[in-house]
Amino acid sequence: MDSAGHVVGIFGGSGFYRFLDQVEEVAVDTPYGAPSAPIRLGEIEGVRVAFMPRHGDEHTLPPHRIDYRANLWAMREVGARRIVGPSACGSLKPELEPGTFVLCDQFVDRTRGREDTFYDGPRTTHVSAAEPYCPELRSVLAASARDLEIPVVEGGTVVVIQGPRFSTRAESRWFASAGWDVINMTQYPEAWLARELELCYANVSLVTDYDVGLEGMPEVEPVSADAAFEVFAQNLDRLRALLFRAVPRIGPQPDDICASALASAIVHN
Repeated sequence: MDSAGHVVGIFGGSGFYRFLDQVEEVAVDTPYGAPSAPIRLGEIEGVRVAFMPRHGDEHTLPPHRIDYRANLWAMREVGARRIVGPSACGSLKPELEPGTFVLCDQFVDRTRGREDTFYDGPRTTHVSAAEPYCPELRSVLAASARDLEIPVVEGGTVVVIQGPRFSTRAESRWFASAGWDVINMTQYPEAWLARELELCYANVSLVTDYDVGLEGMPEVEPVSADAAFEVFAQNLDRLRALLFRAVPRIGPQPDDICASALASAIVHN
């Protein structure tokens, strides 16, 4: 597969603030303000990579204060058409143990007040959200994880909460009873805004803990930020290995559901 000339974007999550050593730092102006951090451009086996820590270089942006629109716009400005968004998450199922990588194919939005569209009018646009993640990009990540013998689940639903607080036990039981798999604070609107820009986006949810309402096992201790960060740090090398394995396999954007998202979405008078 000819991968010359295209750019793969990667957002770093909690605990993931640096990726490549040899980089060019690029500051990008956007109509939505400054992104979380300058983009670092580098290469993996000849494929250009654009990396940005979504919480900022020093984790100064909590989930509800991230300018997701600026971040996605900046990625597109440097040429990224295919984006991988790793993130820490809590497990809502006993079988999804800490250390498991979940490649989500659905999200449920439980956030509020976040700027979550590029289309505020006067042009009215309704983009389909039936399949919000890129299936081809997810398959590449899954195959790469299996090659490295990383525990991976291909497919799953992430429920995205507002943060910065964690869930109550009642909320967590509610989410688990709905059949959802993992819980996170940043996947919405990040994944969705990529679709509105007709970019491919795939998530890698790294399970750091069991959420507090999980049933069918001894009572789960409430998660702390320190504990979640510790598990993420323990698995950061595996995440890096996965990305180094996957990026050279990610080709230019095909003519898929991501690239054609606006084809039938714009309302014409």
